[in-house]
Amino acid sequence: MSFAGKPQVWFLTGGQHLYGPETLDQVAAQSQQIQRMLSESGRISTEIVWKPVLTDAAAIRGIMQEANNDPSCVGVIAWMHTFSPAKMWITGLDLLRKPLLHLHTQLNEALPWSTIDMDFMNLNQAAHGDREFAYIQTRIGVARKTVAGHASDPHLAERIDGWARAAAGVAHLRSLKLARFGDNMRDVAVTEGDKVEAELRFGVSVNTYGVNDLVAKVDAVSDADIDLLVADYAETYRLAAELARGGDRHDSLRYAARIEIGLRSFLDEGGFGAFTTNFQDLGGLRQLPGLAVQRLMADGYGFGGEGDWKTSALLAAVKAMGVGTGRGTSFMEDYTYHFGPGTPKILGAHMLEVCPTIAADQPSCEIHPLGIGDREDPVRLVFDATPGPAVVIGLADLGDRFRLVANEITVVPPDEPLPNLSVARAVWQPAPSLSTSAECWLTAGGPHHTVMTHAVGAETLRDFATMAATELVLIDSSTTPAQFGDRLRWNAAYHRLAAGIR
Repeated sequence: MSFAGKPQVWFLTGGQHLYGPETLDQVAAQSQQIQRMLSESGRISTEIVWKPVLTDAAAIRGIMQEANNDPSCVGVIAWMHTFSPAKMWITGLDLLRKPLLHLHTQLNEALPWSTIDMDFMNLNQAAHGDREFAYIQTRIGVARKTVAGHASDPHLAERIDGWARAAAGVAHLRSLKLARFGDNMRDVAVTEGDKVEAELRFGVSVNTYGVNDLVAKVDAVSDADIDLLVADYAETYRLAAELARGGDRHDSLRYAARIEIGLRSFLDEGGFGAFTTNFQDLGGLRQLPGLAVQRLMADGYGFGGEGDWKTSALLAAVKAMGVGTGRGTSFMEDYTYHFGPGTPKILGAHMLEVCPTIAADQPSCEIHPLGIGDREDPVRLVFDATPGPAVVIGLADLGDRFRLVANEITVVPPDEPLPNLSVARAVWQPAPSLSTSAECWLTAGGPHHTVMTHAVGAETLRDFATMAATELVLIDSSTTPAQFGDRLRWNAAYHRLAAGIR
């Protein structure tokens, strides 16, 4: 989903007529102050839109239906400023189809000890009203996030932002169209999956197109458009001499530009926000798309190699969550291990397709043999990933449900230069250790294709999983194989019971 401006989160406040119009005016004014505190914190990426105080069931139903129908609204925040009898929220909460955050706060940070009286107590009783509201959410099984603290607390604003980012990712996924160019890599299990269930669960529509449908677009690209894009490559990247104008392989760079223009045109005309390719099914393409895929990912498109539509959809969602952070997110694959000397590490890469938003320095645009795909040597960007904390996430179809597997990691520089590894790559230390991380990932059935992100943390992923009603298992610094195995067994029982009978 694309938004004309910022995505919106609606700020709803609960009250009741018992207190009279004067008190309700105070409630409205104070809830607007809370909304402004959040908006002016500079820490929340969505627009926080204040709505009039809600005092009866009809108004609550109406605002929830409006939220459902407004594509710019990705979620709602609810706060009970005073005591708002929760029976009047039942039908509205039952109608709501957007993510919900229950904010437990109050306007005053400190109690006015010397002047406090019962008028103050009756007006400022979120400590009372929010408990009533929380009860009815629990009673009717509303999935939500609860955040408690004063609205001026930067940490509270950051937690709300993480939730809002997750809501934006879910909204993007629910309207996502994904184009598969060809099918999956033959005989591979984990890239398969139930596309009908994926559309029911996440909203993403996944359909296949012949590679030569793309080739027709590629072949129709004009030389003038290629000239402009090649000039952009020369300005943006460190261009290998053989690819530069007059170089022996300049024609290969022009063909890479032709692929990018044709692929972008196909996706944009069809309204696609994600796609897959497969080196076993290239039709009339002269190169496996490398540079084109990297640049499209940098612009926010989801991608999965070898027909992996689940990772492509996940990447599109995580990209949407990370908008505006200035930090990168990429398609990734665990390739090989360094068990020692020193701290054990994982070397991740892919054949060509790693997103330059995670690059530590200006990428180098190069051409090298690929060895598979039976096509001309492809052009690609080569770089090392930016060091720092990150998360890798995989999405697997277990048959009865989807499972998100995530691992907190620290990206580090390579121990030594990698002069002969002619692809973009990332080196990372997984938490809590390589052996525990690998054992738990394998036990969970996590896929080999992943999304690696510096932009989205574990709490936001938990929020995303809650909103999407999807299992998430996290491998972090406190994980042990025994505890993780128990969690998988408990989760299996829970999800099978929660699914009910269809």
